[in-house]
Amino acid sequence: MVSYAELHCLSNFSFQRGASHPEELVARAAELGYAALAITDECSLAGVVRAHVEAKRRGLPLIVGAEFRLRDGFRLVLLATDRESYGRLSTLITHARRGARKGGYQLDRAALEAHCPHGCVALWLPDFVSRTNDGLWLARLFPRKTWIAVELFLSGNDRERLQQLRALNQACKLPLCACGDVHMHDRKRRPLQDTLTAIRLGKPLTELGLALYPNGEHHLRSGTRLARLYPQDLLSETMNIARLCRFSLDELRYEYP
Repeated sequence: MVSYAELHCLSNFSFQRGASHPEELVARAAELGYAALAITDECSLAGVVRAHVEAKRRGLPLIVGAEFRLRDGFRLVLLATDRESYGRLSTLITHARRGARKGGYQLDRAALEAHCPHGCVALWLPDFVSRTNDGLWLARLFPRKTWIAVELFLSGNDRERLQQLRALNQACKLPLCACGDVHMHDRKRRPLQDTLTAIRLGKPLTELGLALYPNGEHHLRSGTRLARLYPQDLLSETMNIARLCRFSLDELRYEYP
C-alpha cells in the first residue's frame, strides 16, 4: 500500500470549480486508504467544517488549507500547521476578500508579504513559464516550509513537466512533492465538472476547447495508480508534509472578549 497524503483538493465550496462535497472527498480518501487529506478551497475555509465532521467519523487526519492565485498569476497552496498559522491564514483570507467583488478576492505579492501567514506550509504551483526567482521569493516568506508541487495527469507531457520541475528543484533548492489538484472525489463527476467550467466561463461546452481538462484525472486516485504515475520519493514527501500539519478544528474554542 502506497503511503500518500493528498495536499491540494478543492470541494464545491470553490465556486464553479469543485464538483464534490467536502464529505464526499473525505469519505473517498478514507476508502482509498489515504494517510491524510487537505481541503484547500480557493481563498476559502468554508468547506473545512463539514470535512472535519466526516474526517472524525472516518478516522482520517484532515489538513486545513487554501489555494490562492495572485494578481500576476502566481499560484500557491497554504496549509495550516498549528493554531497560530491557522489564525494567520484566516486573516489573510479576510484581507483578500475585503473590498473585492462578491465571491471574489484580490491578492498580490505585496499583500501576501504584508499579511504573511507565517508557520504555514507553502506549496508552489508553477506553470510552464515560472522562474527560479518565483520560488526563491516564496521560500523567503516560508523558510524551510516551501515545496514545489508536482501535479501529473497523464496528459501527454508528464515527462517534460517532471523534468521542468526537477530543474526548478535544483535551481531553487526546494523539495518536490506529489499533488493531485483534485476537483472531484470520483472521475464519474467529470461531466458535472465540465458543466461547472462552462458556467464559470459563460460559454457552451462545445466552445470550451482547451479550457476543459483533457481527461478525468483530477479526482482522488488509488495508491496503485499514483505509484505508476509518480516517483516514490515524491509520494513519500507528502507524508513529511502531513506530519507538519498538526492543526485540528477541535483546537478552536470561543474566547470571550
